[in-house]
Amino acid sequence: MFPHHRRPRSLALAAAGTVLALTAACSSGGGSDDSSANADGTPSGKISVLTWRTDLVEDGTFDTYVAEFKKKYPEVTDVKVEGVKDYEGTVKTRMNTDDYGDVLAIPGSVTPDQLPDFFEPLGDQAEMEKEYRWLNDKSFEGKSYGIPVVGNVQGILYNKRVWEEAGITEFPTTPQEFLDDLQTIKDKGVAKVAPLYTNYKDSWALSQWDGWRGAVTADPDALNKMTQTDTPWTADSDYGVIDGTIYDAVARKLTEADPTTTDWEGSKRMIGVGEIATMALGSWAIPQMMAAGEAAGADPADIAYMPVPVQVDGKFHTVAGGDYNLGINVHSKNKATARAWIDWFNHDSGYSESQVGLSPLVDGPVPAALEDFMSSVELLTMNAAPAGKESLFADIDTASGIVTTDPKYRLQIIDDARSGSRTKEQIFDDLNGKWAEGRADVDS
Repeated sequence: MFPHHRRPRSLALAAAGTVLALTAACSSGGGSDDSSANADGTPSGKISVLTWRTDLVEDGTFDTYVAEFKKKYPEVTDVKVEGVKDYEGTVKTRMNTDDYGDVLAIPGSVTPDQLPDFFEPLGDQAEMEKEYRWLNDKSFEGKSYGIPVVGNVQGILYNKRVWEEAGITEFPTTPQEFLDDLQTIKDKGVAKVAPLYTNYKDSWALSQWDGWRGAVTADPDALNKMTQTDTPWTADSDYGVIDGTIYDAVARKLTEADPTTTDWEGSKRMIGVGEIATMALGSWAIPQMMAAGEAAGADPADIAYMPVPVQVDGKFHTVAGGDYNLGINVHSKNKATARAWIDWFNHDSGYSESQVGLSPLVDGPVPAALEDFMSSVELLTMNAAPAGKESLFADIDTASGIVTTDPKYRLQIIDDARSGSRTKEQIFDDLNGKWAEGRADVDS
């Protein structure tokens, strides 16, 4: 039977845009004015904080955070919190200047080699890993530039009531079983809109399928190995299973009838009330769907989480990793107070607990709502790239023209699956050809 799980997680790395085409800001200064810390490094003065969690700014949660922080550090005169809509796009633009706050979530489109241009090093990665988890993403050449605010696990968000009303009470163990289950849901007419919802129009959501990378093959080196092959799209590879499952679901008409009219905000309510059965999202999305369903009169306990539908050696696997990472603007005038905010936020704010997420602290507890899910999977944390090759994947990805961080290539897969203009095999051949060219360009 489906276990009674979960309820995770924070708002999330919503959109991993294209590679950041930025040059380091040349002017000096930045961050808050009149914000220098005490000579001994004691937090004082002013800082500004940029956050993607506009909801927590609007509901007063951040006011509470600021009050508690200032209580601990009474010489801090002001913490200005700015909620930023379209966080990725807006902050990326602001990073062309030096005015992008003192503390901010590092945009997903910043490549590893760009980190030193824009962010202050927080310490040696090896030393910081004694205290914090998931530092690989925002580290470069042994230095860490960001610390995640919460940990997510990756899999599939689903409406448990819809699946059970379709007679499905076991987690699918293969992509084919997953598709067959979606077909059963469609045939029985349980979900009124879609067995699987792509969120095509809000295309950033298609990047959430990347959470399956590593879980498909149970290989924490999956991305590093991808840089060493000319054919990463195969029937049983991570990217092949991900993009093949998307193609097959669309081709079999197991998704929404018209992808061009999908709506992210609306989809929260629809899966909450059972009009949508399934979405590929990180566990961060669960609280949002629960809340939207409850607001529409549905039982929030209907929202649940299942593993990626692949077993290796008879076991499910899930990739655990950090959500947005907090970093310090390299131009900040008050780096001591900025660092104090980051450490306080992770140790004392209660943020990860409030999001029912995994703590970024090495010794942090597993929240009760994730215990059942965690008991059904083996955790994987993706390995860092070898020293000197931190940007190799991004370099090949960019040179290939695919740019896996940009959802455009998956939009094309959906378009091709709808029209039948290209087979799955033709798409894979094309992607492999481009990837091989990208590797050749980077090696030359």
